[in-house]
Amino acid sequence: MVIKRRLQDIIEQFMFKNKIIVIYGARQVGKTTLLKAIMSKHKNNCLYLNCDEPDIRLALSNKTTTELRQLIGKKQLVCIDEAQMVRNIALTLKLLADNFHDIQVIATGSSSFELSGSIAQPLTGRKLEFNLYPFSIGELRSIYSDIEIDRLVNHWLILGLYPEIVLSNENQKLLLKSLAYSYSYKDVLQYQGIKNPEILEKLLQALALQIGNEVSYNELSSLLGIDKNTVANYIRILEQAFIIFRLSPLNRNLRNEIKKMKKIYFWDVGIRNALINNFNPTDIRSDRGNLWENFFIAERLKFLAYTLQTKQVYFWRTQQKQEIDYIEEEHGAFEAFEIKWNKSKTRMPALFSQNYNTPNLHLITKNNFKDYL
Repeated sequence: MVIKRRLQDIIEQFMFKNKIIVIYGARQVGKTTLLKAIMSKHKNNCLYLNCDEPDIRLALSNKTTTELRQLIGKKQLVCIDEAQMVRNIALTLKLLADNFHDIQVIATGSSSFELSGSIAQPLTGRKLEFNLYPFSIGELRSIYSDIEIDRLVNHWLILGLYPEIVLSNENQKLLLKSLAYSYSYKDVLQYQGIKNPEILEKLLQALALQIGNEVSYNELSSLLGIDKNTVANYIRILEQAFIIFRLSPLNRNLRNEIKKMKKIYFWDVGIRNALINNFNPTDIRSDRGNLWENFFIAERLKFLAYTLQTKQVYFWRTQQKQEIDYIEEEHGAFEAFEIKWNKSKTRMPALFSQNYNTPNLHLITKNNFKDYL
């Protein structure tokens, strides 16, 4: 079964416009499959370079323009997979951008901390960057009807939307645990000398147990026995490895708004459930509400990314515990969302409505969530 990625059409509309295209995403999220789908339209006119192979890394590292021309030949599309594996890849990409205007280069990286940091300055003005995530509900609607999605959403809440999990009919939990503990750690542990997998595992489990709640770095520091700055650094790395994302509090007008503590969610709820080894069905889970909140917010962020919307996103809470789960802001206008598994009505907090001029509150439930994705 082939599920077309929404990012494919976006990338194709920007090709051959004298920009290197860079695709970021976690391992096993489908970057190679996406590259091959794009390449299939160019057939004999493309070159695929897999940088997991030592000879490919050598062929791309510290090369002259002449050597690169010999490597590329007459190909017009060059796809460099896992480009962060190549030493001095930024220089190679800069040479390609400056000297091969008739060639489209697409590079992928499984972790933004390695690739984006190295190419940021050399490729200023020469690149376009996109993120690829696990399957989105919008992508799955291309093969499933809305009725089928309603039937399957409970399953996806438990096992998530990684392509290998969605497309496999057997050993899904085993595969998911392998993804959670092997691929997630592989990029993180090799970065900046992080050598303590036990601390990393405990941090991930602690974050998994706190989705939907404000996270205190001080509490995590005490729990893990490491200093607050190390906690913040590990969380930043986990975010750059596309395992988690942070939601900041909205605080502009009111003295009693929460100002510092962030919420942390997982890009894939299946990975989250694997980390705490909880694959219980939704109808017996005490964390169902928080799980549903994580699921919808991640899906909504995928939707915004794939429709090229650049909204700012927040949550809102006061010290008196008035709260809104999720807020989007664009050009000073706010949209508020309350995310509930089972609820027919909700009410906008008057304090928020008065201070942020937001008259409507979207109630997101399992019955209408597709309308927002």
